[in-house]
Amino acid sequence: MEAGTTEEVRRTWWVSVLFGLIAIAFGLITMAKPFQALVAMAWAFGILALADGIASLLALFDKRVAIPKIWLLFYAVASIAFGLIAVANPKATAGILFLMLSFWLIVAGVFRIIFAIRVRKEIVGEWLIALSGVLAIVLGIMFLRNPAIGLFATAFWIGAGALVYGLFQVLAGFRFRTHKPLAA
Repeated sequence: MEAGTTEEVRRTWWVSVLFGLIAIAFGLITMAKPFQALVAMAWAFGILALADGIASLLALFDKRVAIPKIWLLFYAVASIAFGLIAVANPKATAGILFLMLSFWLIVAGVFRIIFAIRVRKEIVGEWLIALSGVLAIVLGIMFLRNPAIGLFATAFWIGAGALVYGLFQVLAGFRFRTHKPLAA
């Protein structure tokens, strides 16, 4: 690593620590208030979709865009529509997204089982693929039977993931702070 790069890593250590602390806070809040966190995430997805839709609309007037204008317009309208719905009613959006996740798990599980059956003579351990399919189906059905528990579990795992990510970011940031170049 060059001396300039080493100095840059050392100088910006606090960015990793800041990102880590934000992720830790997000993780703790998500685990403490999972339903509110999912509603906030649905709202945030709505804001992102609105921004993306508006940017796509503006791109319609750019001659350098390689995507056919009709598809870009369709995407822009779909993004703005989803964004408006998600911002206007984030609670319903979170519920609908969760239902879609539940159905997707069931469909994905069926496809995994079919895939495992089709490749059973070609690979070893196909039963693991089939088992993952069965587990996906069971999880999807459990989510449909009791959406509140599924929403809670989903938010909890998102929070736990953010917490672990944040801890690693903070540790990395402090390592960057004391970083010394490798001897050449």
